[in-house]
Amino acid sequence: MFSVHPVILSGGAGSRLWPLSRSQFPKQLLALAGKQSLIQDTALRAGGGDFAAPVIICNVEHRFLIAQQMREAGIAPEAIVLEPVGRNTAPAAAIAALMVQKKDPDGVLLLMPADHIVRNRTAFLDALDRATAAARQNHLVSFGITPDSAETGYGYIRRGEPLKGLEKSFKVARFVEKPDSATATDYVASGDYDWNSGMFVFKASTFLAELEKLEPDLLAACRASLDGAKSDLDFLRLEAETFGKAKSISIDYAVMERTDKAAVVPVDMGWSDIGSWDSLWSVATRDGDGNAVQGDVLQHGARNSYLRSEGPLVAAVGVEDLVIVATPDAVLVSHRNASQDVKRIVEQLDRSGRELHNTHRKVYRPWGSYEGIDAGDNFQVKHITVNPGAKLSLQMHHKRAEHWIVVSGTAQVTCGDKVFTMRENESTYIPLGSKHRLENLGPEPLHLIEVQSGSYLGEDDIVRFEDTYGRS
Repeated sequence: MFSVHPVILSGGAGSRLWPLSRSQFPKQLLALAGKQSLIQDTALRAGGGDFAAPVIICNVEHRFLIAQQMREAGIAPEAIVLEPVGRNTAPAAAIAALMVQKKDPDGVLLLMPADHIVRNRTAFLDALDRATAAARQNHLVSFGITPDSAETGYGYIRRGEPLKGLEKSFKVARFVEKPDSATATDYVASGDYDWNSGMFVFKASTFLAELEKLEPDLLAACRASLDGAKSDLDFLRLEAETFGKAKSISIDYAVMERTDKAAVVPVDMGWSDIGSWDSLWSVATRDGDGNAVQGDVLQHGARNSYLRSEGPLVAAVGVEDLVIVATPDAVLVSHRNASQDVKRIVEQLDRSGRELHNTHRKVYRPWGSYEGIDAGDNFQVKHITVNPGAKLSLQMHHKRAEHWIVVSGTAQVTCGDKVFTMRENESTYIPLGSKHRLENLGPEPLHLIEVQSGSYLGEDDIVRFEDTYGRS
C-alpha cells in the first residue's frame, strides 16, 4: 500500500483576490505564482514515489475545470468528489477518510487546501516524513509554519512537550485564534508558537474514531452520503440530502481543538496561503524598487507595488505601496495594507446584483469556453472556442437566431436536418427555432465568432435535447 494518500480540498471563492479570483474561477485554479495553477502545484507537490493518486473534493461548479487542469498536469486523481453543498472542512475530511479506509485500513491521509503555496518542497517532504511517523502512532498532526512576522491573519499553535521517540514533533498545548498585533508580536518573540497552516496528517482510522466520539451525527451523515454516492463520468457525486445534514464546521473546531491526540510538526517551507494581494506581493519576484510586475504594464517611479494586467495596458507613475490589478472587465486599485478589505467590494457587487464577482468575461465549459465581446439591445457577440473532439449539446432557441463565422479550425455543424462542414472564413445562419449543434472534429481548437440577435438572449431560452456529451 502507499505510504500517504493526498487529499486536496478545493473550496472557497478567494474573494480577497478579486478581480482575478471569482466564485466561478477561484484562486486555486489560477496561476498566481508560476506557470501552474495553485491546485496543480498542490497535486504535484504530493506526487510520485510513495504517494497514492490524490482525492480531490470540490463543488459541482468547478468539476470540469479541475478535471481539465489535472489532465494538463498529467495527474490522474483517485477520485474527484463533488459536494452538493459547502459544509466546511470537517465533513470533507470525513468523506476522504472513509474512502481511504475502504482501500487501505491503515492509510495515512495528507489533507491540503488547494490554494496554498509551498516554495521549498524538500522541507515539505521532510516535515511530511516526521508527520507520517507521528500519525502512525495515532497522533492527529498539524503542520505548524515557523513564523517570520507577527501576522494577525493566521491562527497560531502553541507547541507543548516533545513527542517521545519522534524527531521535531510536539504535542499541541493549545490552538489560538487570530490574535491582535501586540499578542502576535509576543507569540513570535516567545519562539513557542507556529502559524496554523490548515494542513493535516493522520491515519484514517484515528481521525474517524475521534470524529465518532466528538461529532457522531456529522460522521453518520457523511457515511450515508458516501454510501449513496453515484459515479458520473470522471466524478463521484455525494448523495445530496444526507450530506446536507452534516454540520458545517471546520476540522479545527470539530476535532483538533477537542482531541487529546493533537500534535504539531514545525516547518519552514516557504508557505503562504495567498490570502490577499499583499501576501502575493510578498512571495512574488520583485524588481530593485520592490515592484512585482506581470502582464502588459509600464511604470515610472513606482515603488513597493503589485502591478498586474490580464488585458489592457496598465501605466503606473509615481505610486507607492499600491495594488493595481486589471482584467478585461474590472480594475482594482488598493493600498497594499488595505488588500484584506477587497472582499468588501465583492460584497457590494453581490448586493447590487451584478455578476462581476462570480464570472469573468471568459466562461469555461466542458467543451471549451466563450467570451463576451460586445452586447446591446437585442444582440450580443461572443468568441467561442471548442476543444478538439468536443461538441456542444443539440439545442434550440425560441427567441433568438445566431450567425456563426469560423476564424480558425474546422467545424461540423448540425442545423435542422442538415449536417455540414465549415472552415476558416466560412459562415452560416442558424434560424430561430432550428435544432442545431456545433462540433470540433479536428486536432486543433476551433475558434468562431457567434452573433446572437433576437428579442431575448438569456440562458433560459436554450432548449437542450442532449447534454454536452451527446447523451439524449
